[in-house]
Amino acid sequence: MAGVTGIGSGIDIDSIVKSMVAAERAPKQTQLSNLEKKTTTQITAVGALKSAISEFQAALGALNKPEMFQARSATSSKSDLVGVSAGIKAGAGRYQVEVKQLATSSKVALGALKNVADQPITFGSGTLTVKVGEGDKSINIDVNASNNSLAGIRDAINKAGTELGVSATIVTDDSGARLVLSSTGTGKGEDITVAVESDDPSLGTHDLGQLKFLAPALAPDAGSFATEQEYQVALATYAADSGPKTLVTAQSAQITVDGMLVTSKTNKIESAVEGVTLDLKSKTPLGEPLTINVAEDKVGVKKQIQSFVDSYNKLIGVINAQTKVTSVGDDKAPVAGALVGDATARTLLNTIRNELVNTQGGGVLRTLTDIGITTQKDGTLAVDGAKLDKAMTDNFGALPGLFTGEKGLASRLDAKLKPYTEAGGILEQRNKAMTETISKIDKQKVDLDRRITSLQERLYKQFNAMDLLVGQLSNTSSSLLASLDNLPWAANNSKK
Repeated sequence: MAGVTGIGSGIDIDSIVKSMVAAERAPKQTQLSNLEKKTTTQITAVGALKSAISEFQAALGALNKPEMFQARSATSSKSDLVGVSAGIKAGAGRYQVEVKQLATSSKVALGALKNVADQPITFGSGTLTVKVGEGDKSINIDVNASNNSLAGIRDAINKAGTELGVSATIVTDDSGARLVLSSTGTGKGEDITVAVESDDPSLGTHDLGQLKFLAPALAPDAGSFATEQEYQVALATYAADSGPKTLVTAQSAQITVDGMLVTSKTNKIESAVEGVTLDLKSKTPLGEPLTINVAEDKVGVKKQIQSFVDSYNKLIGVINAQTKVTSVGDDKAPVAGALVGDATARTLLNTIRNELVNTQGGGVLRTLTDIGITTQKDGTLAVDGAKLDKAMTDNFGALPGLFTGEKGLASRLDAKLKPYTEAGGILEQRNKAMTETISKIDKQKVDLDRRITSLQERLYKQFNAMDLLVGQLSNTSSSLLASLDNLPWAANNSKK
């Protein structure tokens, strides 16, 4: 029985069997473990290589866009007053912009009503028609016993006014509680009006008609009064009036571009300068225009070229790390990368390098060296910033020809890389083969365990049978000796 020392023979069967089993298992187990470790390391290396290639391809795709070289950068000398962005149609230039007024939306306060504690405000039934501007934009609010309070009407307006861009709140001032309506629509003429059709005034404490607002009730204009005192008196009278009020009048934005007047219903103006969008945030001080600069987006192009170089260097770094042999001392074996001697990595590297030095076309910029990008001893690329800036200043229009189009460097490199990363490509097939190897190793491990278990059981049976036989022979021997000792002549001999 496994684990029990031989009773008949006194032999340590368990120790002997374990040693024999371990000796049988060790060579195959070591072989499988080494193969599994090597294959797993290669799978990781191929995964890192594929990831680096994909990142490089993404940089190539971003670089292979003619519109990127047509992009424009736009800056505002006072971005807190006017923001700016430019499309590819924008012409390079400088523009003086002065913001005369911003576009605003309408905001009105309906008539104030006193709210008595023992008799809360309610209204008779009817219909409120809330309208914005002179067009057909309006909503109808049916007022009945279910919603004839200020809160009920407010909620009904907020629910129905989403598409119209109208919202309502309740504000209580010294004159009483008011419904305050706001609109999101800006521009001259986009004012809020409220028409009322009353059905049954007796349904509430107030006639629904008291919420009517048709003509703008404007605050006094300081310019209409002879003295400041008269203006302040009129302003105080207006503030104390319980009637409806125009809190904010809808108006259009007005700016000047190089002295030319531009009017817009919104604060985002796209039609003033072709391809340029102005985002108005605040008025400019009188007589102090700000400056808008529109130019070729060379910074964005330079950034993308640097991204191309960085992703290429990362790819080369991965290949170098996985294909080099590193010495770690005279008395120790060198450390080899997972893809040392690998044909896939070597072919890929040669393909990329050949394409980088391939001269294209007959223009001013034909190779990477023409824009200050050179290859270092370790295979990575380095950028000479001064030479790149000079090339972009002198020959910016020739840059797209170097990188974009079917014959551009980006397309050519991507075409060489695609067989490695596409579905069913070289790296996927390689990974599939290595995964199958791991599966086979797992199967061989199971087979080894089964064979070793069978061997162990056979050995225990054989040793136990031997032990039993030895025990039996020992017992027979002892019995014979005892019998011989009991014979008469054996007894006489013993007395002599």
